[in-house]
Amino acid sequence: MDVSLQQQLIADLLVESFEGLDRYDHELLSIESDTAGPDTLNVIFRVIHTIKGTAGCLGLSHIQRVAHTGENLLDLLRGGGIHATPDIIGALLKLSDALRSMLRTLEASGSEGDADHSTLIDLLDRLQEPLGEVEPVTAPQSASPVAKEEPIRAPARAMPAMSSGEAYGFFDDEPASVAPALEMVRAPVVEMAPTSAAPATTDVAHNPDQPVRSAAEDSAIRVDVAHLDRLMNLVGELVLARNQILQKASLGQDTTLLSAAQRLNVITTELQEGVMKTRMQPIGNVWARFPRIVRDVAIDLGKKVRLFMEGKDTELDRTIIEAIKDPLIHIVRNAIDHGIESPEKRLAAGKAEEGALVLRAFHEGGQVIIEIADDGAGIHAEKVRARAVRDGRITPDQAARMSDRDAFALIFLPGLSTAEKITNVSGRGVGMDVVKTNIERIGGSIELRSEMRVGTTLRIKIPLTLAIIPALIVTAGGERFAIPQVSLVELVRIDGSESGHGIESLYGAPVFRLRERLLPLAMLDRELGLVPATEGESADRKDSNLIVLQADGKQFGLVVDDINDTQEIVVKPLSKLFRTLNCYAGATIMGDGQVALILDVLGLAQRASVLSETEKHAGASSTTAAVIREKLLLVEGGTGSKLAIPLRVVDRLEEFERSSIEYSAGRQVVQYRGGVLPLVPLSQLVPSVGEVGNTTDSVHVVVYSTGGRSIGLVVGQVSDIVEEESGSRGEPDGTGLLGTAIIQGKVVDLFDPVGLHSVAS
Repeated sequence: MDVSLQQQLIADLLVESFEGLDRYDHELLSIESDTAGPDTLNVIFRVIHTIKGTAGCLGLSHIQRVAHTGENLLDLLRGGGIHATPDIIGALLKLSDALRSMLRTLEASGSEGDADHSTLIDLLDRLQEPLGEVEPVTAPQSASPVAKEEPIRAPARAMPAMSSGEAYGFFDDEPASVAPALEMVRAPVVEMAPTSAAPATTDVAHNPDQPVRSAAEDSAIRVDVAHLDRLMNLVGELVLARNQILQKASLGQDTTLLSAAQRLNVITTELQEGVMKTRMQPIGNVWARFPRIVRDVAIDLGKKVRLFMEGKDTELDRTIIEAIKDPLIHIVRNAIDHGIESPEKRLAAGKAEEGALVLRAFHEGGQVIIEIADDGAGIHAEKVRARAVRDGRITPDQAARMSDRDAFALIFLPGLSTAEKITNVSGRGVGMDVVKTNIERIGGSIELRSEMRVGTTLRIKIPLTLAIIPALIVTAGGERFAIPQVSLVELVRIDGSESGHGIESLYGAPVFRLRERLLPLAMLDRELGLVPATEGESADRKDSNLIVLQADGKQFGLVVDDINDTQEIVVKPLSKLFRTLNCYAGATIMGDGQVALILDVLGLAQRASVLSETEKHAGASSTTAAVIREKLLLVEGGTGSKLAIPLRVVDRLEEFERSSIEYSAGRQVVQYRGGVLPLVPLSQLVPSVGEVGNTTDSVHVVVYSTGGRSIGLVVGQVSDIVEEESGSRGEPDGTGLLGTAIIQGKVVDLFDPVGLHSVAS
């Protein structure tokens, strides 16, 4: 056989076989779960029969022998001679694993390898014993059954080129020569019936010279992924050229050139959409592996798990599909190992002994959302805190002040595991940090929610594609930057001339009141070092452009000099020298040929410390505590003593005229935002600070929420917003305060009004 033809046929064999084995696993598991259709066994049989026949034609005797033994067992199953048992299903799944292993070896080295599968062959033979001695299945073209000890190789004779559809599924055990096989290719194709019944006749059967082609074969072709990648790169370059032409044409007065540029824009956009659609694949292609994974892991751990999949048709770019495949597998395995309890524990907890694992995918806000949820025991936040303290990652004081959400975020630290014992699945503390890194590398984010005895949900947000994305172009410090629109919430023009509507600065910490809520700010030019970080500079910004962004489920404001326009940009990866800069996600070429950097919104937020979360430092030793930097609001009591309130619990800062205070049921209230706002003096929660005097005409109020309603905390004065350094806090003193913090060289009491209010009331 011609070498190039042999290579092409092997390549086609690999593609068809891997797809067929995925279908084989799915159908086999449907038999085990009693959801099989009437033709399921025939579908399974044809997959193995096709692999065996094609391998025999190509002289792949080892693959042929293993497939042939499995085919005999499957033939008995579909003939009703034996019935599917757990042992038979398990053996047939091992057959699938063995064939995949040999095919991967063939793909990597060009040979079948020398792996010993005699144990599997003996097992498949033994499972046929209830019917006694079984003759191997042969086709009418074969002169005699195939002796397993002496597999017949394909004759060394050149074969005419044939399509992959013609090459597979038409050869039986071992043809005596290539000629009969070629005659089978030329003859009309008829699917094998479930019994020895005569096949249905078709009109094509009367014309042997006309090959049979199915509708599916006529409507689809196989294209090498490398060709699609090259085509996508060319479209990306075309988009860049389109942007440059549009920019130049818009500056001139030539209407003919402008019309042609607009037509080029339309065609390029349609071509781009068409090419991107060819790269889109349903996420079900990844999920097809999960029923088998769930079955194997559950059996290994002695658990019962039922898998539900929703949104299998949700499409993603192929590169995204490849990037999330391994993280999803790890999450699913962890959910079964750590999340879902054993049948005994579930029954004792009043649950069904069979756990539920749900995979859900859908589009939302220009992103794909993937949720992996289980109805297991949930994650014990206190155990996570305790393990992190034991490993020296956080201090006991930090653990006491840490919310459950921040505690769950510790799970993504390298080496942290709460597993009581190491299993074949997990428990070594390796994996969840890699999962988070891989998800964030493609511009995604991951969030974990859990409730004890209810279950755990991992929510992953990822972009549809990585190649061409819509972006907002902004200017800061004389440089242009691109912000992916997927992170954009809204744009705000700050008019400094309007009283009370500008950027406020309390000792260098900029905030903005957006619809009466405090929004932490980051100055893009200062964060990127484009201008000196001058103390108090934010207060001088009278008119500003504010971009409200969302990262890790939280919002913050980014102040820029100018907002230019929106464009579709082509993402170019940064050089290895710059990949450690977490505030940049890549680069793009603008219409004028200049390079603009693409901002990584999450990395920028972490750099500016505008998100209240545990900051993790890569490369830190296991004995070094993680750094927690938290913004605090300093307030004064009646005696002038200062207290610190975590800024994350503060909704708004208000100032009311004293004359507006009324009384209801003996308590102070004010009419506020169409409702009634109860006022609580600071001294009521912390008696040591003393009562606030009434010598002024107004009162300062910190508004926070608890129990679904707003409360106003009356303070003497709002002094400052500071960022506390890690390790400066003392232990709680038992009076209801969270502890003490060293701020600006002084010891300051720290308290949470939400918690203290619930105690006081």
